[in-house]
Amino acid sequence: MLVIRVPFLWVEGMALFPLVLVRRPDPNPVLINHERVHLRQQLELGILPFYIWYLIEYLIRRWQYRDHYIAYRNISFEREAYTHEKDLGYLPGRPWFNFRHYI
Repeated sequence: MLVIRVPFLWVEGMALFPLVLVRRPDPNPVLINHERVHLRQQLELGILPFYIWYLIEYLIRRWQYRDHYIAYRNISFEREAYTHEKDLGYLPGRPWFNFRHYI
């Protein structure tokens, strides 16, 4: 994993395998852990299938909830990442494809 600062990034962090892009020069370990969960998800599914699934699920959730933020927070990948972002020891014992429990 390589962390790269992108000051004009519109979000605090973004995982784009194998990179984590961050807006601020000294990212919080919780943010990095959140993005590392996404890197694992991308590794499991493959980068393109991950983003296709992410977009389709976002569109479904957006239609379901009629709100951008609620839709985003209910994407299965985000639900897993937010649930475990503060657990810095989560990834070593995480089962493969664990995001499926958040669908």
